[in-house]
Amino acid sequence: MTVRHFLKDSSVSPGEQAQILNLALKVKAHRWNRRPLTGPRAVAVLTDKPTLRTQLSFCVGVAELGGYPMFVDGKLAGVGQRESVADVARVLGRQVSAIVWRTYGQDRIEEMAAHVNVPVINALTDDFHPCQVLADLLTVAEHRGGVKRLRGAKLAYFGDGANNMAHSYLLGGATAGMNVVIATPDGYRPKAEILTEAQAIAEVTGAQVSVTADVAAAASAADVVATDTWVSMGQEGDAAARRAPFVPFRVDDALMAAAAPEAIFLHCLPAYRGNEVTESVIDGPQSRVWDEAENRLHAQKALLIWLLRQAGLKRVAPAGSYDAAMMPSAGAAMGVGS
Repeated sequence: MTVRHFLKDSSVSPGEQAQILNLALKVKAHRWNRRPLTGPRAVAVLTDKPTLRTQLSFCVGVAELGGYPMFVDGKLAGVGQRESVADVARVLGRQVSAIVWRTYGQDRIEEMAAHVNVPVINALTDDFHPCQVLADLLTVAEHRGGVKRLRGAKLAYFGDGANNMAHSYLLGGATAGMNVVIATPDGYRPKAEILTEAQAIAEVTGAQVSVTADVAAAASAADVVATDTWVSMGQEGDAAARRAPFVPFRVDDALMAAAAPEAIFLHCLPAYRGNEVTESVIDGPQSRVWDEAENRLHAQKALLIWLLRQAGLKRVAPAGSYDAAMMPSAGAAMGVGS
């Protein structure tokens, strides 16, 4: 049986993404009912980059699923330096039920996945932030009244079009059938191959994806307005030079007024008020950033349950402690492939 991983937003099909999001809504509504990791089974949570929401949401989520979150400081472990990624994978894969990794190059997490027989989850790389966008889609679905209502909604992202959030909005949004517009200065466009992949997905789902430097056109009638820091991790030395091109792309009250009347604002955090977004927007009535941050927990729990199901993991816990129907037999799980 092929082990399923979540290495980028397009690792799941449109139907599978909808399954995970619908499951996330159920998980959030009945937070304590599912415990497939009872044992406890361990999940390795590795981070090479600074973290708050990733560490918090995965560690809490694994514990709430009945498991043990084994937190590993990637720098202290020296993954890829002191010890090769492949060797670390071989060690972890024999002792944990899943691996979560927040790291740098996409090649690192792909190498990890190539050497283990347990699910590997991308908790952030330089190219993608798929768990964050899964949480964002959950937040939008809640606001719009269901996962099916993601289809056709307009999501406008303002800022660095070459960063991991822009890339994941393109892939994840297109997979959900959303119309995604990346508003970014010239010189900061998404990677061509990622835009091409998003366009191919959009042809299947009926979505639209585009990149523009026209702030007004991007904001017009947007159902979701999103942004991210102008300076991603590792770019701190370029902060001063990067500021000027992005000032026209700041999300402020005027930009929100151009969006749809019921538009919501999203930011993956941390936010720098006065730079990519004004205080009046992020702390205003249209902001959903705190729901969005909480939804990392629920979306990732659903993702773990779904991936463990694909791997055939069935855990029989005490009666009433979780919904046994959510964890089919190994044989049934093997029949639900991609």
